[in-house]
Amino acid sequence: MNIGIIGLPKAGKTTIFNALTGQEAEVAEYASGRIEPNVAVVDVGDPRVDTLSAMYQPKKTIYATTEFIDFVGGAGAGGSSPEDGAGSPRHKKTASIFSGEGITMVRNADALLLVLRNFSNPTLDETYGTPGPSRDLDTIETELILADQVIAERRLERIQADHQRGRKTPASQAEEKVMHRVVEQLDGSGVVRDLDLTTEEKQILSGFRFLTAKPVLLVLNSSEENYGKNGELLRNLEERYPAIEFAGNFEMELSRMEQEDAEAFMEDMGITESARNRLTRFAYRMLGYISFFTVGEDEVRAWTIRDGENAQAAAGTIHSDLAKGFIRAECFSYEDLVGTGSEAAVKQKGLFRLEGKEYPVKDGDILNIRFNV
Repeated sequence: MNIGIIGLPKAGKTTIFNALTGQEAEVAEYASGRIEPNVAVVDVGDPRVDTLSAMYQPKKTIYATTEFIDFVGGAGAGGSSPEDGAGSPRHKKTASIFSGEGITMVRNADALLLVLRNFSNPTLDETYGTPGPSRDLDTIETELILADQVIAERRLERIQADHQRGRKTPASQAEEKVMHRVVEQLDGSGVVRDLDLTTEEKQILSGFRFLTAKPVLLVLNSSEENYGKNGELLRNLEERYPAIEFAGNFEMELSRMEQEDAEAFMEDMGITESARNRLTRFAYRMLGYISFFTVGEDEVRAWTIRDGENAQAAAGTIHSDLAKGFIRAECFSYEDLVGTGSEAAVKQKGLFRLEGKEYPVKDGDILNIRFNV
């Protein structure tokens, strides 16, 4: 799973990236000239993996991972929105969530993490206006819709041009039909994810990687002073997308501290877990991911799949050969293992199962794949 971090300039995207990953990417009030995104892969904190590792004492313990990609934002020059009124300080620059080739890279992300500024800074307030998370979310949504409109309209034009030249096929007609729906949805300020699409239509659109088709999570990036005091704002944001609040600068500093010192500061702020653990679990839950485990003396490992995927798909996550030659999945649950104390006790109590390829894997399942290639 990879998550692209986007937002308006100076919303604190890189600060959140550093807090989540423990990296020390440059953070500055002014544009840094950076072109390439910051990228880091982090372990998904899961106490179940720790428990399994303690039980099996493996040579290796491997957690599920999430890749975070901090994309570069840009800013145009001058101008306020007409709705701001005369002389409004809002958006003295027209901000953009994209810069250069960034939009192409954003399209390859599995999900989008939208960072919304909820802190004041004299320099930023002078340049971009005072904080307005809901307003900024409107701006970001508009940019995503516009970016998708460009792709959809160009593709529809090409299909129609091919049809006029006599190059019409059942596949091109099916694509034209669904692309018409996409264009109409976007023209009405709607998003692709809200379209009721068939499996075939989803397959047709999958290669376009529409931004408004991606799952979205919000991070309200608050100052240390107002963190935890934004209940109504969070509720309003959650009417649109799942949202979580961070005190970004504070969390970034915590990520660089020794654990004992960090825990003391977290207690003062009423924070019980690191930003990374909170965000990765939040993302798993909101984006529909689950973890299953493989265990043994050599390795205890967590694997990531979509909720509802079957045993054969889970086997393919481990290795393509396991999916091709799938016979059965030996299966028992983490809860049953911990509750009984051992695999032997799981079998003795009749909690050990053999499942076929269509078995829907559940969060916390422990699998051993029988296969023959």
